[in-house]
Amino acid sequence: MADLKRPKLTLRIIPLVDCAPVVLAKELGVFGRHGLEVEICREASWATKVNAIINCHLLTGRIGRPGMGPFSITGQPNAMGGREVGALSNTLAAHMDFTPEDVARVGRFWKSSRMAQRPGLKAVELFEAVKSGRIKAVWVMATNPVASLPDAASVRAALRDCDLSIVSEAVRASDTVDACRIRLPALAWGEKDGTVTNSERGISRQRPFLPVPGEARQDWWIVAEVARRLGFGQAFEWTSVADIFREHAALSAFENGGTRGFDIGARADLSDRDYASLAPFIWPARADRAWTGARFFADGGFLHSDGRARFIATVPREPAHAPSAAQPLRLNTGRVRDQWHTMTRTGKSARLAGHRPEPTVELHPADAAVRRLVNGDIAEVASDWGRAVLKVHVTDAVRAGEVFAPMHWTAQISRAGAINVAVNPAVDPISGQPELKHTPVEIRRLDMRWHGTILAIRPVMLPEVTYWTRVRGAGYHAYLLAGEQPLALAQQALSAAVSATNPGPWLNGELGVRAVISDGRLEAMVMLGESRDEAARQRLAPFMTMDQLRVEDRNALLNGGNAVDRGDDICACFGVSCASVKVAIADGAITLDSIGAATRAGTNCGSCRPELRTLLRAARTMKAA
Repeated sequence: MADLKRPKLTLRIIPLVDCAPVVLAKELGVFGRHGLEVEICREASWATKVNAIINCHLLTGRIGRPGMGPFSITGQPNAMGGREVGALSNTLAAHMDFTPEDVARVGRFWKSSRMAQRPGLKAVELFEAVKSGRIKAVWVMATNPVASLPDAASVRAALRDCDLSIVSEAVRASDTVDACRIRLPALAWGEKDGTVTNSERGISRQRPFLPVPGEARQDWWIVAEVARRLGFGQAFEWTSVADIFREHAALSAFENGGTRGFDIGARADLSDRDYASLAPFIWPARADRAWTGARFFADGGFLHSDGRARFIATVPREPAHAPSAAQPLRLNTGRVRDQWHTMTRTGKSARLAGHRPEPTVELHPADAAVRRLVNGDIAEVASDWGRAVLKVHVTDAVRAGEVFAPMHWTAQISRAGAINVAVNPAVDPISGQPELKHTPVEIRRLDMRWHGTILAIRPVMLPEVTYWTRVRGAGYHAYLLAGEQPLALAQQALSAAVSATNPGPWLNGELGVRAVISDGRLEAMVMLGESRDEAARQRLAPFMTMDQLRVEDRNALLNGGNAVDRGDDICACFGVSCASVKVAIADGAITLDSIGAATRAGTNCGSCRPELRTLLRAARTMKAA
């Protein structure tokens, strides 16, 4: 009898990030099961990658059980809440789409005869429409697209040329604020009142803990007031956040009957008092109590007519733009540990600035050697869309042929550190997600004729220089600079700029140090030289926080400061420097726990532990050699 062979099936795994696809496959438990062989696809769109992960979870039964619930892959707090209220351009409120039935349903609920009939424009194509003139008015809320979108210079130009560009913002200056014509004062997170939804579908009250500043208002109030003045006040007649929540909950249950997963109708009749004291809850929370508190898909029951899930075939595609001989490197952008988005808030923290004070580009030692780049060089990262000027960091944490640059640094805090000006604007055809992880670039070293550090009590309006970044200090501003003009000219121009906001007689010292001291307190100092001094900011910073400089302090300052190089902070929680950790390792701390006992690093939030492991591995390698 002939052997009966099971049909050969191939499971195509397309990882969300391609750093460890084999680990992903093992974690999903697919090797050797069900007669499957595994194919790893490294190139795919965002939507395809996400869908592939869902397919893997469905295939292995890893959904609907503890620790395996449906989860939104987002990068923002309250991103799930934004989807619930229809904040995406391709959805209506309460998780409804633009089907004729859903459009008619929302129209009936709102008693509106005029409803949008098709999805709107996603972020990248929205600003392309603004640039082309198809959109004449745009109102930006709760985001900083001039900094965060790809081809950022084009987004800035679109806003500046738009007939009516409005921004609601809680900070005085941002790249988007600077590009818009009308600026409305909004509230920051700690000043807002309402609800948020986390990724596990948990809805909780957010109560303000700070007073409302000046004339700033919540976004909903601003929208309602504008609508009233345009003659549409009846449709926006909320008087409180409780009014809005009750409408939101009622719409979720309207003509639902269990056909839509998002249903919080049980909370649609809350009184103002009940809303004020609302306890966190997980949706769905249906008015008939069925499903309330239950785990989604625990017994199947997927949201299709037959209750069964659907696999969707995934097909990988090549990136929109391939590397070339002129631009052979692949640029990947993302976040660093201690900063958030465009640093409008985290950039104000001196503690968080200690870890990564400058915009950097990371590249593999082999790629650096070909381009004659070393740590600390200033280099240009250029693509077909734009260029950024960044500090070089050589590391084997990135693969050869790839480079990484963080997206946090903007025009507010750097000369040319906004990497998104160089990122290509191609988008995923389904989700509209920009291709932020793959832009062909080339990197070249810039010939800096001088490097410098400025510390000043009051901010400095810098002259035109090739490279600068502003770092927040404890009660002062720090500037790290480099330029291509002659050193003497730079010294003259920078001293004049510092004096404009920090006036006083200059004291000249050694190593290119000049200082302004008033009533025994250091007001500002400039240190310039032909070579880069990586430790200058850390050495000189303590003098800025002294109430009175003694004679020996002044002498030390004018001679370049304390010679001890503590390095950048590795632990933001306790302000532990790299140098302190290295000393602890040299003294016998050979585990994370022993490093924590000696320095406290890694004992609180834990985000520095991967870097502590890297230092431990480096120490072991050196000892073995």
